[in-house]
Amino acid sequence: MNCREKVLELFFEALESTESNLNGELQDNTVLLDSGLDSLGFAILVARLEEELGFDPFVEMEEAVYPTTFGEFVAIYENRAK
Repeated sequence: MNCREKVLELFFEALESTESNLNGELQDNTVLLDSGLDSLGFAILVARLEEELGFDPFVEMEEAVYPTTFGEFVAIYENRAK
């Protein structure tokens, strides 16, 4: 399973565990704040990704980056995995 697939899997898991609903279809240009996942959901997502992938790119960054779209979020994980 590649990094994008893992992020997708755990994104939907976080939606389910927080009883949230996806607002529309999840695409790379989906704005994270409009995705249906709240701050608790994102905390769960990032924690689960760290468990599964073995790293948290946000902790490792020298300069903080805050992705605004789902595609940017995935790209942060994909770039770190390389």
